[in-house]
Amino acid sequence: MALSDEEVRHVALLARLDLSAEQVTRFREDLNSILGHIDDIQQLDLADVEPTAHPLDVVNVTRPDEPRPGLSHEVALMNAPEQQDGAFVIPRIVGPGEGA
Repeated sequence: MALSDEEVRHVALLARLDLSAEQVTRFREDLNSILGHIDDIQQLDLADVEPTAHPLDVVNVTRPDEPRPGLSHEVALMNAPEQQDGAFVIPRIVGPGEGA
């Protein structure tokens, strides 16, 4: 199935793209090439191929989730630009609410 220039313009319109005539021609050629590859894949006999979600075995490479000691209160506040009563002081980012 080959796409026409008009079909490429329609797809571009759906994608909210403004393509020049040169781009329409280039994308038509590219899309037709992609569709040709899809047709080739559809011709393959895959009856004996087991469906997979991923072609390679997926291996979890993260470290074990084991509890470790966290920062002490003093170390956590050590580089704070401003602190008060053992807590970070941050600038107000919203105005006071009702009743405040």
